[in-house]
Amino acid sequence: MKTLIVLFNLRAGVSAIEYETWANAVDIPTVKALKSITDFKLYKSQLLFGSEATPPYQYFEIIDIHDMDTFGAEAGTATMQRVAGEFQQFADGPLFVLTERCG
Repeated sequence: MKTLIVLFNLRAGVSAIEYETWANAVDIPTVKALKSITDFKLYKSQLLFGSEATPPYQYFEIIDIHDMDTFGAEAGTATMQRVAGEFQQFADGPLFVLTERCG
């Protein structure tokens, strides 16, 4: 299994409420419905332990993928292309990091 970790901040002018409402109504249920996905969780950063600095990213998506080939095909569907386009309207320069568990 692979895990896709998406790190991002909101674009200027996008409110947290606006993004989180869309994520919970559209993004999360659509992605979780894909056959290739085991789970999808969204996290909002709170603080950096031991520091007064602001966390570098406001949000983290953790998406567990059990079948990369199927995920590749599903990501190309019209529905997923629409959702990805909507996500880009909220996220400012998201980083998509594909990982695998090593412990």
